Amino acid sequence: MNDFNSYGLRKELLSALNEHGFDSPMEVQDRVLSEDWNGDLIVRAKTGSGKTLAFLLPLLQEMKIGERVPQILILAPTRELAQQTADEAEFLGKFLKVSCASLVGGMDIVPQLKALRHGAAIIAGTPGRVRDHIQRGTLKTNEIHSVVLDEGDLMLDMGFREELEAILDAMPEGRRWLFSATMPPEVRELAGKYLDDPLMLAVDDEGEQHVDITHRVYRIPSQKRLEGLVDVLLWEHPSRTLVFCHTKMESIEIAQRLQDHGFSAAALQGDMTQSERNAVLASFKSGSVPCLVATNVAARGLDIEGVSHVIQLGLPDDRETFIHRSGRTGRAGHEGVNIVLLAPPEIGRFREMLRGTNIKTDWQDIPGIDKIRSAWRDSAEQDIFAAPVDEFFGECVEWAGDLMKRAEPKIIIAKLLAVLSTRNKGYALDRELQREQERRNKKPSRSPKSQPKAGTPKPKGAFKRFRSNQLQDVGHVLNAMCRALKVERSEVGAIRLKDNHVIVELMPLAVSRLEQGIAGLSKFGLFPDEEVRRRRR
Repeated sequence: MNDFNSYGLRKELLSALNEHGFDSPMEVQDRVLSEDWNGDLIVRAKTGSGKTLAFLLPLLQEMKIGERVPQILILAPTRELAQQTADEAEFLGKFLKVSCASLVGGMDIVPQLKALRHGAAIIAGTPGRVRDHIQRGTLKTNEIHSVVLDEGDLMLDMGFREELEAILDAMPEGRRWLFSATMPPEVRELAGKYLDDPLMLAVDDEGEQHVDITHRVYRIPSQKRLEGLVDVLLWEHPSRTLVFCHTKMESIEIAQRLQDHGFSAAALQGDMTQSERNAVLASFKSGSVPCLVATNVAARGLDIEGVSHVIQLGLPDDRETFIHRSGRTGRAGHEGVNIVLLAPPEIGRFREMLRGTNIKTDWQDIPGIDKIRSAWRDSAEQDIFAAPVDEFFGECVEWAGDLMKRAEPKIIIAKLLAVLSTRNKGYALDRELQREQERRNKKPSRSPKSQPKAGTPKPKGAFKRFRSNQLQDVGHVLNAMCRALKVERSEVGAIRLKDNHVIVELMPLAVSRLEQGIAGLSKFGLFPDEEVRRRRR
């Protein structure tokens, strides 16, 4: 692949890249820099592929030194992503003596007004706040010649279509660049309306294996998801982990349970204030809280370097969700591990989900308790011998000498290790998994008496109606039913999604457990209503 000197970039940008330590482009950067920059452009590239530089470099190539009037507008779905883009633009811009204003919601508007009055040539922001500034007349759009829609699919998925159209309608003629991980119909419709004969580039197609990500699946017993997560964390010993679950209530519960097990963990969920969210993200980025539990929605737009592991709890809603989650690791040329924890009933559907892709997965049973404790001991010993010699070390040496006068050194060390391992003992899940797999693998008797007669009707299910206070999909509903009612997939039949409720066919065992599972279902945003009707066959 070429180096950055091969694209005819101006000396100021080359100096900035050199200071940043970038010597060779990533694939998406090479693809964009090698094309004609003058027209409209659609780039299909996932988060973390290096696309920020891919659009900033060509747009800044023609920027006038010292420009103080808005020329470039970059829209992103979340505050974090918009701010990260603004930081990158500010760094590159200082070599051209231009600045970037960050216009994001949930933040004080006064500094934004000050940045605009000072004269910002580059604007990076979220759709809602940018639209607000346009309507106020504080953002002048008459000289903006380039608009970038970053993570276009996520912006539409988060309900920003009205804001995007209002912003694009307020722009003068110029370039429109769309960067999106996926191209669902609503994204294609928006592109067809506002982009003129765009050049199409596809980078890292979702059916291809990401060379920097290792995909691993751990089989765990049904209804032992949290225990399986604890064992995997002890076994893998990740340096920084992003754990994905389905609902905000799950994220809070899992983070609390991990804390109870001795892990430093925090939840990232939608009910947080911006200051709370910023504090959690700062702790995660610094490493003081190395485990972050989040939902898909709460984690949108996150671009955090150094995430060694992504762990997906249970069956992802669909292949796109699986791919997008896994892209939170293995970013910017770093290697990463994407782990999925699956119970036996989920395995077939996951294999079907990945059918037709080139994604290679390493399948493993959850390790036995002896292996997990051995792995934990190895990591604990590394931490002990690597412990820093700080100002308290002398006091600890003195303390150790006092303890050794009162008991045998071996006994003292054994008790210290026992205290250290009190909350990190792990779970013995391997035998339970083996028994469950054996039950599932048992072949039914071939006795003629045991075979159903031709034409025998399938068991009838009862259709139940569930009110919903959040957006649902079939995978989410199925996961909720199986987990809350503690039943296997076969106990859940047809699932029909409506505007504000869902209708689910439940088999007799699931129906019998419905009353006890109400609290569990509420955590998934599902609330049982009256029985709709009995299924007729």
